[in-house]
Amino acid sequence: MNKSLLTNLIAGIVFLVSYFYPSFFGKTAIVHASLFALSGALTNWVAIHMLFEKIPGFYGSGIITLRFKQFKEGIRSLIMENFFTEENFAKVTQETLPHTIKPELVMDQIDFDKVFAGLVSTVKKSTFGGMLDMFGGKNALEPLREPFKAEMEKQVTDIITNIDIASVLQKETDFDSFRSKIDTMVNARLNELSPQHVKKIVEEMIRSHLGWLVVWGGVFGALIGFFSALLL
Repeated sequence: MNKSLLTNLIAGIVFLVSYFYPSFFGKTAIVHASLFALSGALTNWVAIHMLFEKIPGFYGSGIITLRFKQFKEGIRSLIMENFFTEENFAKVTQETLPHTIKPELVMDQIDFDKVFAGLVSTVKKSTFGGMLDMFGGKNALEPLREPFKAEMEKQVTDIITNIDIASVLQKETDFDSFRSKIDTMVNARLNELSPQHVKKIVEEMIRSHLGWLVVWGGVFGALIGFFSALLL
C-alpha cells in the first residue's frame, strides 16, 4: 500500500469514527484534525494525479503530457550542457584513453630494413651519391645496417615512451564536431519518445517522492484542524 492511499485512509477512518462516535472529551478537536488532515492529503493527492493525468474540465491537468516537448528539450539540455561539455570531454579523454603504448607493440610493426633501404636510396640520390659510388656504392653502407637499426629502435622507443597518447588524440579530435554528432543522436532518440513515454520517465523519477507531499499535507492539515478547534 502506498503512502498516499494509506494517509488518506487513516485520515478518513479517524474522521468517520470520531464524527459518528458518541460525544467524548476532545471529540471536536479530533474531528477537526482528521477532517483537515483528509482535506490536505486528498488535495495533494489529486494535485499529484492531475500533474500526470488529464482530467476533463480541469484546466492545466495532465501538464506532463501537454508540455512533453518542453520536457524533452529539458532532458536534452540536461544531457548536453552537463555531461558533454568540453571540460568533461577532456577529462574523460584523459582518463579513458591510454597514456602510453608498449614500445614492443609498435616495434613489431616497423620494418627497419626498409627504413635503412630508404636511407641508402636517399643518400644515393643526393649530392653524396657520386662520392658513394667511388667507395663501392650502396654496399659500402651495408656495415652500417645493424648499428643503424639498433639506434633507430632506441630512438623510436624513447619517443613512444615519452608521448602522452591521450593528449595527442585529444588535440586531434574536433570537440565541436563530436558534440554535434552526439547532439544529433540525442535528438533522434528523444524524437522517438511519445507524450506517454515522457510521462512515464518523469513519473518514475518523482512519483515515489511526491507521495511524501500527501503525507505532509495530512500532517499539517491535522495540526491546523487541531489548533483551529482549540481557538473556536
